This record gives sequence, C-alpha cells and structure tokens, in this order.
Amino acid sequence: MSSSENKESEASAAFKRLSSGNARFQSNNLDHPHTTAERREQSTLGQAPFAIILNCADSRVIPELIFDQGIGDLFDVRVAGNIPNPSSLGSIEYAVAVLKTKAIVVMGHEACGAVGAAIKGDEISPNLDHLLSFVNTGGNTDVTVAVKHNVKACIESLTKNSDIIANAVENEGVEIVGAYYNLGSGKVDWLK
Repeated sequence: MSSSENKESEASAAFKRLSSGNARFQSNNLDHPHTTAERREQSTLGQAPFAIILNCADSRVIPELIFDQGIGDLFDVRVAGNIPNPSSLGSIEYAVAVLKTKAIVVMGHEACGAVGAAIKGDEISPNLDHLLSFVNTGGNTDVTVAVKHNVKACIESLTKNSDIIANAVENEGVEIVGAYYNLGSGKVDWLK
C-alpha cells in the first residue's frame, strides 16, 4: 500500500470512528473512552487527535459527547456559526500541519442562533457583527437550509483561504466532510 493510500485510509477510519461514536450517543450506550486519570496523565506528553471538528460554540453541541470520544481524541475548534475566520483557520492549520490530523469535520446544527442572526441581519455589536459577516446563508431564510449552506461554504473556504489545508487535501490524504447535528435526536447527518 502506498503512503498516500495509507493516509486516505486514516481519514476514512476517522470518519467511521466518529459515526460509530455518534450511533452510541444516539442510543444512549456510551463507552466514554479515554476519560481515565491514566489518559489525563498520558495527555501531558502531547496530543494526536484523530479528527478536527470545526463547530459552533453553542453549549448544546459538544463534540466529545456527540461522537462519544475522550481526552485527546478530537481537536475542537468552536466558534459561533462554525466559521473559518482567521483565528479558527489558523487553529485548523496547526492541527493539519503540526499534529498531522487527517480528518476535518465542519459541523453545523439545528436551530443555530448565529445563522439565525445572520439571516435577520440586525446590527448587534461591532465584534459580533464582524463574526457574523463570515456566515454564508446563501440568501436562504430557512435556518436549517441556511445552516447546511453555511457548512458547505465553510468547507470551500478552508481550502480557498489556506494553502496549508489545500495542499494537505491535495497531497497528504486530508479529507473534509460536512455534518449537521440534530439537537433532539442527537443524530449527525453527513452532508454530501
């Protein structure tokens, strides 16, 4: 197997691991992996997360719970509207370039307040207005449709605005997928 094939399988395995964890979360049959004192101690030596999750800062959307993972498994980048602004983009670049993480998930969610605010277009504060300027609703007024559009736009933005990520996708087996989290059921829908 070539090095490229091995890296591609690494990303594929990561997405399968996330899907399995989400199935456990939905059925309330959690493993709670990597949550022991031993794991905490091991984490002082460094990190090797198997997936990057760019998701909303919403308190109801917690990747380690949604995907039934533990300490050091996921590299969470949380910002309202799951947007790749310069700070979150730099964080993802670090995980790709330094930590060599091969799987990136951009995850929006049901009833996202940031996307709802972007649809309304009200001026709230200079900082929040600046943040919301990165949300791409595609002109949609239905929050669910706008969230899914925003996820796809954010995926495009990752490779458009980062040579590091674009190169990793093109040459290093990094894969990016979109996701939509349903609050009530706990189900993650993978977006194609």
